[in-house]
Amino acid sequence: MKVTILTETELRKLVTVNHEAITAIETAFTWLAEGRVSMPPIMHISIPENNGDVDIKAAYVQGLERFAVKMGAGFFNNHQLGLPNSPAMMVVLSAQTGFTEAVLLDNAYLTDVRTGAAGAVAAKHLAPSIVHTAGVIGTGAQGRYQMQALKQVRDYQRLIAFDLNKDSLKRYVHEMAPVLGVEVVAANGPQQVVEKSQAVVTSTPSKSPYVKPEWLHPGMHLTCMGADLPDKGELFPATLDRFDLLVCDSKTQCFEMGELHNGIEAGVIDTDSTIFELGEVTSGKVPGRQTENQITFCDLTGTGVQDTAIAVLALRKADEKKMGVKIDVGFD
Repeated sequence: MKVTILTETELRKLVTVNHEAITAIETAFTWLAEGRVSMPPIMHISIPENNGDVDIKAAYVQGLERFAVKMGAGFFNNHQLGLPNSPAMMVVLSAQTGFTEAVLLDNAYLTDVRTGAAGAVAAKHLAPSIVHTAGVIGTGAQGRYQMQALKQVRDYQRLIAFDLNKDSLKRYVHEMAPVLGVEVVAANGPQQVVEKSQAVVTSTPSKSPYVKPEWLHPGMHLTCMGADLPDKGELFPATLDRFDLLVCDSKTQCFEMGELHNGIEAGVIDTDSTIFELGEVTSGKVPGRQTENQITFCDLTGTGVQDTAIAVLALRKADEKKMGVKIDVGFD
């Protein structure tokens, strides 16, 4: 029996932020709505003495021959060692035998792609049909992937960006303008981003809310994806009252972490509030944006089924192109 080993360099050649990846993630959300997914709760391991944590996500989809288990880490002292803060890898298992078929040493690249793709899926169904100006708060990796993915579904011409780190913001403006082929400008604060954009993504690890309800305006869409732990949050909870449509990737997860969790804790919403899962929208069970004046919202915390979808796509393309090193593990 052989196991395929794929490196980040190889995976970057196989999978990019394009319509193929976005379609794969859109399909994954639909699988959730169809009840085809077995997805356990996220396993979280905290390593406080090294300012780190590890999340393990997985999902099996009925009818698929393979599924993925992802180990994603955040070790926020790594930069002192000259290392990335968020290493990760995925293990692809046979759904028939449980044996390992592949190890994807992606260093979180596939997570970045599938997360960016999820933002594009949300925008495809929830953002206004025409977006002239997009906005991003947080100019790290997701600030880049989210805007590349958004460009696939909304052909915006201007991007307003903000980050507390002025050097990061300056680099972002300089580097992303040619990547996106749009005008990229630096905002003087998050308020300017929200007020001047029709589609906004927040992608910060903030533990203090900063998006205020009075900044929202008719016809805009907001996706938040920074609050991936219960102590994080980018919106003041009262902001949730201003949206005409609340959508999330997984109610089970978002009631435990994310902006919806914070809204429940604050008493602004509860588990019986009208909230839809993104898969209900992608599957056509419920409508997405219905008018151009609606103010819409999507809470993304990242699901295991996205990891399975992007891993299966990557391994299928690797099989087609005969890429990767195959290791004999002793079973014939």
